[in-house]
Amino acid sequence: MIEILQYGFMQRALIAGVMVAITCPLIGMFIVLKRLSMIGDTLSHASLAGIAAGMLWGFYPFWGALAFSILAAVLIEKLRKPFAGYEELSNSIILSTGIALAVVFIGLAKGYNADLMGYLFGSIAAVSKQDIYIMLFLSAVIIISVAILYHKLFYISFDSEGAQISGISVSFLNFYITLLASFTIVVSTRIVGIFMVSSLLVLPVATAMQMGKGFKKSLFISIIFALIAVVFGLFFSYYLDIASGGAIVLFSVLMLIIVLIIKTGKEA
Repeated sequence: MIEILQYGFMQRALIAGVMVAITCPLIGMFIVLKRLSMIGDTLSHASLAGIAAGMLWGFYPFWGALAFSILAAVLIEKLRKPFAGYEELSNSIILSTGIALAVVFIGLAKGYNADLMGYLFGSIAAVSKQDIYIMLFLSAVIIISVAILYHKLFYISFDSEGAQISGISVSFLNFYITLLASFTIVVSTRIVGIFMVSSLLVLPVATAMQMGKGFKKSLFISIIFALIAVVFGLFFSYYLDIASGGAIVLFSVLMLIIVLIIKTGKEA
């Protein structure tokens, strides 16, 4: 198994995978606690429109994914106010728009692009040095932001009204979590794929929460679960010649099932 690390593409895939395994649960924990799990799907489909636009007009697809996901994050927050009480509609509207734009852009390209499959389902061979640099920068922004705002993000996740009364800008932090989620989507796209990335935001967190260890320990455990899923998923992706995103998510699901079985057995 270790001999495959001599290949440059596998080294890049593992570096990217580690960043994905850290950032997804880090943001996913706050998303799950705020019951915003659907936001991953929304932002990922918006980023798909950006990738398709890049392929259509000939610019680096990562920039398109980043621009469209940031725009989607802004629009989601803007649409929350007119749909007060039905905030989930803002996600549905942006998700539908993202899918529609992606379909139109892909259709206008008039040709099958093999690289598109890597963005959709993840690919260990597709990660370039340029991808790594962008992922490192975005991952650093995510990690530093969570470290600085940790206590405030924790507060608004459990008691939004109390945080508002205490003087915390809840609306800004809600937007900033969405923005960080958009960065996380872009970081994860190459390895996990657009169709799978929302699963990695939620599954390791869901697995860790079943262990009932408290917030900080659950956050740490969710990152461990994500690292295990990513490393094993990447290796199996290489040896079985399958999409890395599917392999990673299946390992995440397997760990969740095992934890649920163990928990059920203890409670019986």
